[in-house]
Amino acid sequence: MFNRKFMEELFKPQELYSKKALRTVYDRLAHASIMRLNQASMDKLYDLMTMAFKYQVLLCPRPKDVLLVTFNHLDTIKGFIQDSPTILHQVEETFRQLTETYGGLSAGEFQLIRQTLLSFFQDLHIRVSIFLKDRVQNSNGRFVLPVSGPVPWGTEVPGLIRMFNNKGKEVKKVEFKHGGHYVTAPKEGSFELCGDRVLKLGTNMYSINRPVETHMSGASKNLASRTQESIVPNPLAKEELNLLARLMGGMEIKKASGPEPGFRLNLFTTDEEEEQAALTRPEELSYEVINIQATQDQQRHKELARIMGEFEVTEQPRPSTSKGDDLLAMMDEL
Repeated sequence: MFNRKFMEELFKPQELYSKKALRTVYDRLAHASIMRLNQASMDKLYDLMTMAFKYQVLLCPRPKDVLLVTFNHLDTIKGFIQDSPTILHQVEETFRQLTETYGGLSAGEFQLIRQTLLSFFQDLHIRVSIFLKDRVQNSNGRFVLPVSGPVPWGTEVPGLIRMFNNKGKEVKKVEFKHGGHYVTAPKEGSFELCGDRVLKLGTNMYSINRPVETHMSGASKNLASRTQESIVPNPLAKEELNLLARLMGGMEIKKASGPEPGFRLNLFTTDEEEEQAALTRPEELSYEVINIQATQDQQRHKELARIMGEFEVTEQPRPSTSKGDDLLAMMDEL
């Protein structure tokens, strides 16, 4: 990925890649490793990559911070390859090329780069689960711009309008309510090879521990209130569970008094999540639990054995035939 010739080609002045060309490069990069993805998985990975990068570019406090986002990417990669001096040298060389090429650009040139990138991703509104959970993306796929947090470095917190005369002297101040919760940026991110970037865009967005949401949303609550009459479980679905229980050896429609052998079907990641979901679930939505006992009395075991015996096919002795018939029979079996 950081091959010197490949990097030299990337840094040559050129037109922006087309979406098809970018997808081709991405596919080849992904399959250059031992990872192998089918078409559906590759599509999802590509969508995640493009939407994550669009989010990072869109929320940059100032155009120049696009470079800090790229440095965050490189810092993360460097953390993976500390034990590989050769590859680490290639990444650091790429860092120096970025600094040499883009370090001296003006704010207007960075704004043109940022606008070009956003124009490239303009029609992409793919919903990503991690963004939806963090409520930084709406259900229509568009991102939510924050109205709080630090303002861009070198700017002031909004709320004051200054008026000047033709000689450049301040003559009037007007305050206004901005409706947000802004603070002054603590410091500027470092553009050196090693330093504090300050900006978190471009870092690992999966490193934050997020609580599993088990509560019902307002829309779900409204839907539940409108469908009170259909709370009773579907009788057909219940009969299917009963059939499964009978096939496995028996059924018991009551809660077991003690620990029971067999397996347990759990749709949650941990027992704590299941307990939390049970506590927050409305009482009217709590259904009767069907416990499937795979070990029952001998009569049921005999019945199950009898059913299994009906599926056995006893092989009949094959009459002696010619060699040609034997060959045809072998081909039929294949």
